[in-house]
Amino acid sequence: MRKILIANRGEIAVRIIRACHDLGLQTVAVYSLADAEALHVLHADEAICIGEAPSQKSYLKISNILSACEITGADALHPGYGFLSENANFASICKSCGLNFIGPSPETISLLGDKAKAKATARSVKCPVIPGTEGIVEDVNVGLREAKRLGFPIFIKASAGGGGKGIRIAYDPDEFVRQFAAARTEAEVSFNNPDVYLEKMIVNPRHIEVQILGDKHGNYLYLGERDCTIQRRRQKLIEEAPSPILTPSLRKKVGEAAVNIARAANYHSAGTVEFLLDEKMNFYFMEVNTRIQVEHTVTEELTGVDLVKEQIRIAMGEKLLLKQKDITFDGHVIQCRINAENPSNNFAPSPGTLEHFILPGGPHVRNDTACYSGYRIPPNYDSMIAKLIVKGKTRAEAIAVAKRALREFHIGGVHTTIPFHLYMFEDSKFLNHEYTITYIDQLILDGCQFNLTPET
Repeated sequence: MRKILIANRGEIAVRIIRACHDLGLQTVAVYSLADAEALHVLHADEAICIGEAPSQKSYLKISNILSACEITGADALHPGYGFLSENANFASICKSCGLNFIGPSPETISLLGDKAKAKATARSVKCPVIPGTEGIVEDVNVGLREAKRLGFPIFIKASAGGGGKGIRIAYDPDEFVRQFAAARTEAEVSFNNPDVYLEKMIVNPRHIEVQILGDKHGNYLYLGERDCTIQRRRQKLIEEAPSPILTPSLRKKVGEAAVNIARAANYHSAGTVEFLLDEKMNFYFMEVNTRIQVEHTVTEELTGVDLVKEQIRIAMGEKLLLKQKDITFDGHVIQCRINAENPSNNFAPSPGTLEHFILPGGPHVRNDTACYSGYRIPPNYDSMIAKLIVKGKTRAEAIAVAKRALREFHIGGVHTTIPFHLYMFEDSKFLNHEYTITYIDQLILDGCQFNLTPET
């Protein structure tokens, strides 16, 4: 492996390019017409345009990406996250073209990308799973019978779904009939696959995910958990590690469960195993994300392990140099997603030109971004401006650093989620970790605009 094409954009493309350069590898950036002046284009050794602004005509167009590999002589491809990163067919095509796909095998992506098969894999290693159907449900009458057996409320989930998409909730039989049809239609449109399965809705859960690494020589380890409970419409906004509510013994159990699932799936790369934690501190397997995560930075700062470099080394066939006993957790880390959205207007997108853009600095502050003053945030893609990652010896210290750093941000021309983050870091329920995954959605329903200091 000598030249890696990054089939992505934005801050994750910049992050991957940096890791490649640290390893002495050449890089190729691909970009759409909307991203001609993007930072990842400037940082890469080579750059090639792959299509028009819509992602279907560029970052999701496999033929154009493969042509870029051929033109530039790239012998490996890193998919980043989103776009084609969890597309088993794309990984298979890369393999058949002699490209080293930096991620798990097509077979593993296919196995874990099918939520029903992923749950079966978890069951095979005796990991607790959320009660639900063992396979897909095609008939509404069969589904209704299963829903009554499991008990309402019920999730109807797209088998090929991900990223919080393709999920409907039914609270009673009548609603189930309506939502079942809607879920199948949505799944067909979004994922080209109408299959759905049913899952018992865990009431008031926390969202916990475990970072794992597995090489091609049978070595596996987990690098602790991340608490991603603060989210809006199942899209994460704040991630932190370690979780403020996990005990050391429960952390070990969840970590070992994640590794067991990865080993059963023959997983060779960096990945994330996601769990729900109920009010009684019981954990249940949700899914596996077969890619690098947006919030991988939290684990990197907590453990000192460069996950993107490890991904690349694993793809090159190298053994993991770390053992489980080598993984230590230093302090507390929090990540804030700074998006071009208006939190006082139901987080409405706010694309536009960054009239000025000044990042915070100082001790224990990391910024991952692809933006700069004068950069135009296109309306075609994710609205992320930057990821702010802060660290402290304790959670309270990390929050103090986050507040200081957020106030140092100077972004002009667009609305951002900075007011939301400042609000949360004064919120008594957040400070006392008394919240679940529905907390932000409930605040929005209650009319909170996140532009005032809450009562503490």
